[in-house]
Amino acid sequence: MARQIKIFDTTLRDGEQSPGCSMNLQEKIQMARQLELLKVDVIEAGFAIASSGDFTSVREIAKSIKNCTVASLARALPKDIDTAWEAVKYAKKPRIHTFIATSDIHMKYKLKMRPEEVLENAVHMVRYAKKYCEDIEFSAEDATRSNPEFLARLFDCVIKAGVTVINIPDTVGYTTPDEFYNFITTIREKSDYLDKVDISVHCHNDLGMAVANTLAAVKAGATQVECTINGIGERAGNAALEEIVMAMHTRKDLLDIYCNVDTKQIMRSSKLLSTITGVQVQPNKAIVGNNAFAHESGIHQHGVLEERTTYEIMTPESIGLSQNKMVLGKHSGRHAFEDRLKALGYALSKEEIMKAFQQFKELADKKKMIYDEDIEAIITRNTIIYPEVYKLKRFVINSGNTITATASVILINSDREIEEVSIGDGPVDAAFKAIEKIVGIDMTLEDYKLHSVTEGKDAQGEAVVKLKHDEKIYTGRGLSTDIVEASIKAYLSSVNKILYSKE
Repeated sequence: MARQIKIFDTTLRDGEQSPGCSMNLQEKIQMARQLELLKVDVIEAGFAIASSGDFTSVREIAKSIKNCTVASLARALPKDIDTAWEAVKYAKKPRIHTFIATSDIHMKYKLKMRPEEVLENAVHMVRYAKKYCEDIEFSAEDATRSNPEFLARLFDCVIKAGVTVINIPDTVGYTTPDEFYNFITTIREKSDYLDKVDISVHCHNDLGMAVANTLAAVKAGATQVECTINGIGERAGNAALEEIVMAMHTRKDLLDIYCNVDTKQIMRSSKLLSTITGVQVQPNKAIVGNNAFAHESGIHQHGVLEERTTYEIMTPESIGLSQNKMVLGKHSGRHAFEDRLKALGYALSKEEIMKAFQQFKELADKKKMIYDEDIEAIITRNTIIYPEVYKLKRFVINSGNTITATASVILINSDREIEEVSIGDGPVDAAFKAIEKIVGIDMTLEDYKLHSVTEGKDAQGEAVVKLKHDEKIYTGRGLSTDIVEASIKAYLSSVNKILYSKE
């Protein structure tokens, strides 16, 4: 039978301690309410004694949250515990989370205490906290660099003093999955009381193994995991909640565990935290990164279009996304391109599709991402109903703020190359005048407009040129990631329309 794992979220405490991730009172309350919607079991609202602001935020979160346990961190000191209780006492389900360091290096250099003194102090402070609150969590700071025999004895003593949750943190992200599994198994074997309470783990990501270590600990018997949204936290961060939860959800066949988290709230929680802190996750971040459900490779796109499970081990809908994302770029294949054309409402012949696909590939070599507007511009450009009397072969522009702009333009007319050079008030004007020399038609530029088809520095520019000839207006359009090239193409488009009308 599957075991339930409790989710202890410390985004508002350990997560907020990471540089650049501080939040004000209203932001913390907003985030706490989202965590409640996410259905985490415990919200660690802060470190109440750290500042008056922390105290206020813990107190206000305790007042507003109804469906989760609300905890405040406290050192194993009377004043810390008093302050923590004053902040969380308003919660429907309050918890005091007290801690003391237990590794030899911390006891010697930071606490300047002997192991027996640490044990005595821990027991005394747990009893002190117990007078306020039934739910007491005890953490052995830097547990993974501590003596497992000492930890087993310490845990037995604090459990007898009233602790309900024992937390075994990898405070500096030092351990590895196999080592952590054996470490927890050893402590359980040496302890008489550890299995009578919840065993919690709190893993940091200094070596990039926080989630793996957490899952190894669960396999070893842990019943609560401590984590943060987007994995934020001290130094390299904490175990990411979304990764742990979706590992449970996706590999339930192997892990045989579950939690109460509403996975459809994961993406919303991630985006809210990024909005509040201004710290975005990297695109390839597992579960919540922009690329997590995006496919550009033609092979992958073809597979996903046929059967999503070929390349998706979980559905985007399961984390709150509406659908996956087919990113059209230079690695995309014809199947994905055709699928996007259908989605945009185009019904083209095979020849038209192949022509458009070739132009799409040429464009994809110039810009990183192709948008729907780019595709529509390609299709529109291909609906030419007149022959191209003149085609652009190449152009060279010399321009600057201290020289007169000069354009050299080569056009092809009936397999004949014609080149002209002209100066002008800027590169576009110079190019237009060079074209006028080649075609030898009396025409007037009535209008010229340029706009970006899509977003980004590599967006395509669409130029629109209106030429007047024999009292008629001819409109031409040109498209390119180079705005001068787009302008020349638009001008030629108008010229070719004029020439076609004369036939």
